[in-house]
Amino acid sequence: MREIKCLFLACSGVRVKSEELRAIGVTLPGFIERGRVIASLPSLGLLTLASFCPENWKCEYKESIDFSPQDVKPGDYDIVAISCLTAQAPFAYSLAKEIRAKGIKVVMGGLHISSRPEEAQEFCDSVIVGEGEYIWQQLTKDFENGELKPFYNAKEYGYFNFKDARTPRYDLLDMAKYNRITVQTQRGCPRHCHFCAASHTISNYKCKEVDQVVREIQEISKYWPRPFIEFADDNTFLKRSWAKDLLRAIEPLDIRWFTETDISVADDDELLELISRSGCYQILIGLESANPMTLMGADPHQWKQKQFKKYKAAIDKIQSYGISVNGCFIVGWDHDTPEIFDQTARFIEELALAEVQVTILTPFPNTVLYQQLKAQGRLLQEVFWDACTLFDVTFQPKNMSVRELETGVLKLFKEIYSAQATAKRKAIFKQCVRNKQRLQKTRKATQPSNSKEAEAI
Repeated sequence: MREIKCLFLACSGVRVKSEELRAIGVTLPGFIERGRVIASLPSLGLLTLASFCPENWKCEYKESIDFSPQDVKPGDYDIVAISCLTAQAPFAYSLAKEIRAKGIKVVMGGLHISSRPEEAQEFCDSVIVGEGEYIWQQLTKDFENGELKPFYNAKEYGYFNFKDARTPRYDLLDMAKYNRITVQTQRGCPRHCHFCAASHTISNYKCKEVDQVVREIQEISKYWPRPFIEFADDNTFLKRSWAKDLLRAIEPLDIRWFTETDISVADDDELLELISRSGCYQILIGLESANPMTLMGADPHQWKQKQFKKYKAAIDKIQSYGISVNGCFIVGWDHDTPEIFDQTARFIEELALAEVQVTILTPFPNTVLYQQLKAQGRLLQEVFWDACTLFDVTFQPKNMSVRELETGVLKLFKEIYSAQATAKRKAIFKQCVRNKQRLQKTRKATQPSNSKEAEAI
């Protein structure tokens, strides 16, 4: 059986197009620090596919920043698999074109490729649409038989069953390149927010077996003792009983971790206790807007709008458990006027968040938002993928001009990511750490002091 040399190539780094924003970025500590975090995550999808390669496939993983097509010679690889974010799509297409010119087969997949398969097919030999695990097993056979198909659609293979999951090939990574490593505990999100590109593009909502998640963390720990894990989920704690089982299982693993969820975690004290105990560093919560009217159109059930009045009390409660909150806001909604920027800055300070993220509303392909703006003729360009950075304006706002949105964001960033504002949030974060330490001391003080007490309990 001949050896197949396969390169898994991740397109890393998103470059903001706005020159004004790039210019101020170097002076805004909060803004630039988050940019570094985003740029230093490996592609979990590619590592997952690598775990489904046959034994005769020799796998290699690279980030595009460490890769030059000019250095590749015919025969270095038999096949290259490329994954990218929407903003990286034009760059990924150019890479694919250069690699194919060397006589090497190229396969592309991921969120953007799944939403625009015909577009991608022009630049590669094969396109994967949807979940890739079952497809990859068939694709590797087809490749070896010289029968590679131009399209592989997950609908023909059925939704992937997490019981068939394998541990991603974390051994392919140079851990020194990353400040956190991703683990996926679930796919999809039943909230179906209109602007979200991830909630159902690839998969229906489902949770991975807890034992499988533990195995994956243990595998990472072989290469990075006490690792920093980012759970690559859309909304980790929606399924409460499963989430609590997961948190109990990872508590003994001695990890630090971060994830995304929603404000409803504040409704469950037992859940907050488990999150705090199991090594949580921070949770990101999509608060979306400082204007409650905006939230009426954010999701099909108006769920987020109904939570708005709870924001302050919920954030205070979460952070009292030693769990710092990174509040995520979006500007550019149809209800937003130029006043939204000052309103957002005031609201962020009022909420006393440990960290904050503000982005511009972005119509990613295949989202409800994209379809609405396209039907209304409000997209600035037909194809604007390289501007899907979350920090560039790609459509005509309803109640302000494009320029007003751009300058308003610049003004807001200068305020909320200034040295003074960043220092305030760091102080809040340190208070969260003290809260966690206080709770740890309380738990130790109430634990049984000897085996007889333990038996009695």
